[in-house]
Amino acid sequence: MKRSTDRILTTHVGSLPRPPELIKALVERRTTGAEFESLLKRSVTDVVKQQADAGIDIPSDGEMSKLGFSNYVDDRMTGFETRPSEHFRVFSGRDRKAFPEFYQVLDKEATVGRTFSAMVCTHAIKFKGAEIVKRDLDNFKAALKGQPVAEAFVPAIAPGTVALQRRNTFYKTDEEFLFAIADGLAPEYKAIVDAGYILQIDDPRLVTEYDTTDPEPSIAEYQKVAGRRIDAINHAIKGLPADRIRFHVCWGSWHGPHSTDIALKHLLPLILKLKVGGFSVEAANPQHAHEWEVFESTKLPDGMVLVPGVIAHTTNHVEHPEYIAQRLVQYAKLVGRENVIAGVDCGFAQGADVTRVHPSIIWAKFRNLAEGARIASKKLWGR
Repeated sequence: MKRSTDRILTTHVGSLPRPPELIKALVERRTTGAEFESLLKRSVTDVVKQQADAGIDIPSDGEMSKLGFSNYVDDRMTGFETRPSEHFRVFSGRDRKAFPEFYQVLDKEATVGRTFSAMVCTHAIKFKGAEIVKRDLDNFKAALKGQPVAEAFVPAIAPGTVALQRRNTFYKTDEEFLFAIADGLAPEYKAIVDAGYILQIDDPRLVTEYDTTDPEPSIAEYQKVAGRRIDAINHAIKGLPADRIRFHVCWGSWHGPHSTDIALKHLLPLILKLKVGGFSVEAANPQHAHEWEVFESTKLPDGMVLVPGVIAHTTNHVEHPEYIAQRLVQYAKLVGRENVIAGVDCGFAQGADVTRVHPSIIWAKFRNLAEGARIASKKLWGR
């Protein structure tokens, strides 16, 4: 994993808006044939160029091939079938109980024209996505050719988030279910690393499940459950080089109050047990922008890279470069300038048909991220 050895590098979380024609194909599940393959390849090429042009040093493929940041695994693992949505908790949480009127409006806007189905585990989980994964990695490789980037990353979902978004009717225990998912994801993780990319493991449910648990669990109770999800990740990446893996955790991408989020300080000790070379966290939004303070008392393990989100996916405001630079310098003073990479709180398009801010604003944010990193680099390196 590249480090910021002579300047602050820039990256993001992964998902980016898909072109309208690609969204239509993904939503309608028209994802086979030469026409789709051509459209997909062209979309990846375009989004990689846009990232490079905006000054992103470590880009992704935008998750162009994925209908969603987590449900893409439905096409890559056996063991699941669709059930009617009434069998699954689609919306819940203590934040929702605190602000019911707000969420009535938000849900109405967010779910217009959408249907929800539950995925239920009914038989053994096994990986079946080798060809799909190879296609994505090959498309990304072709798109990166000739682009001025430092390296590249590919996001993949964590076992715990998959488990918490599905019901289990096959495995005897929740733990057996969790580790079966880890085994099912492991081949994709390995393929990403073997292809020369940075593997980013996304795990929002590591923290958002704290909000959805009602009544509120004790911190100790929650840490125990979250710890098993950390164990499952380490199980899935066993044998892979830690410096080729980074971990992303966020408190959910919905634009709500987030009044019941768990504090980073309660989960950071668990995150630091991961056998990875870096991790990214939300650090720009109003609920978590203050949590840089945790690094005043917590030392990063040797060789660990921190990717704080210094721009937010939760606002249409375009962060000023000087503001971004201030945030980066603040983190650099705490953990070392070489250990900081400028990042984003969360993805901008967690689903093919879900874009959090307008694309024109996203690219403006990225350009300012790059400019803020340049300003911070001058302050930190004197050049």
